[in-house]
Amino acid sequence: MSATFTTPRRAGFLQGMALLLPITLAVIGVSVFTATGAQMTDHFRNVPHGDYLVDLLQTMPGFWIVFFSPVAGWLADRFGRRPILIASMVVYAVAGVAPFFMENIYAILVTRCFVGMCESVVLTITTTMLCDYFRGAARERWLAGQTGVASLSALVVIPLGGYLGTTYGWQGPFLVYLYSVLLVLGVIAFTWEPEREAPSTARQPDADAYYQTMPWARMIGIIAITLLGSVCFYSTITKNAAALVTLGVTDPNRIGHLSTIASLGVPIGTLMFWMLCRLHIGWLLGIDFLLIATGFTMMSSAATPMSYAIAANVQQIGCGMVLPTLLVWATRGLAYAIRGRGNGLWQGAFGVGLFISAALLTFLGKQLGGLLPTFGMLGKVCFVAAAAAVVGKLIWGRLALPASSGASGAAH
Repeated sequence: MSATFTTPRRAGFLQGMALLLPITLAVIGVSVFTATGAQMTDHFRNVPHGDYLVDLLQTMPGFWIVFFSPVAGWLADRFGRRPILIASMVVYAVAGVAPFFMENIYAILVTRCFVGMCESVVLTITTTMLCDYFRGAARERWLAGQTGVASLSALVVIPLGGYLGTTYGWQGPFLVYLYSVLLVLGVIAFTWEPEREAPSTARQPDADAYYQTMPWARMIGIIAITLLGSVCFYSTITKNAAALVTLGVTDPNRIGHLSTIASLGVPIGTLMFWMLCRLHIGWLLGIDFLLIATGFTMMSSAATPMSYAIAANVQQIGCGMVLPTLLVWATRGLAYAIRGRGNGLWQGAFGVGLFISAALLTFLGKQLGGLLPTFGMLGKVCFVAAAAAVVGKLIWGRLALPASSGASGAAH
């Protein structure tokens, strides 16, 4: 008898972890250079516009996340998830480690393009497969866990980058990309291609899939907020080293340790999201951006490296809350046929921050008199965003989507 209509396999902890851990590849893409950014800038100081090119080395993957994530989502919806994911993780490892053997900054930028395209596929498809495998509250816990796992991995990646930078110079951190080989083995061993959902089958329909076509107005609003949250998140990550150098810290290991203090804020923020996720989206965003604004303001007035690290920790707590808030909001309710594209659109918007944050802060710093005053300006923007979120809740509260499926209210 045909097995076509047998009960589909049920995902559990191993499948969740196999799809959760690859999110750390995006952290490697930017955080591994946190402690060696100043080294890289100094190494390429004689290259025309070397400071901007070093920024691009860190953030070039974000360009491809922006523009290739929607393509990755379409490919996942059209051709399936798992084979594309496995292939991209292998290419990621090869392209990621290649600069360890290179000196030409332009050739390195080419490898960073491949890293970015592979990151876009990994981010989009792992998130989509989590949505395929899990339902309801379990799905939202796994999605929110992406932010926590990513930030916890930064606690290892940032000091490791500093150690490799001290040992092997500015090229050392590129060795971390070999980690992708271990992760792809887990994907191969513990996952399977999700079964395509079809309303006409005898299987129980996905009760969470109440959007059968793309809800464009809703997605555009979420994407706009995501752009600001992403810039805030990556601004701290990409510029921690430069900020600490202005405060007198030059040792890569010391920069790595202080940056780790800042990064601890993200998992704390994720835990706060789990505790507060039943709040209305307006209240959540108000709290999120208030914390981010407070952190930026404290960073701008920091007088010592430790006070800066503590202030950055506060800012990252807010980022650790806002990112799962937006991810869960964006992905809820999407049917199988549009799930990849919806995730791809959100990942693309999130990638904008990675791509533009470092160069944007370099430019603004030259206009505003330094990096720390630029953080102060971003703090003012986030205070406005927090106020706007609360006002939006008070005016349009009954029409907005709650941040958790456990909250009351219809999905919009």
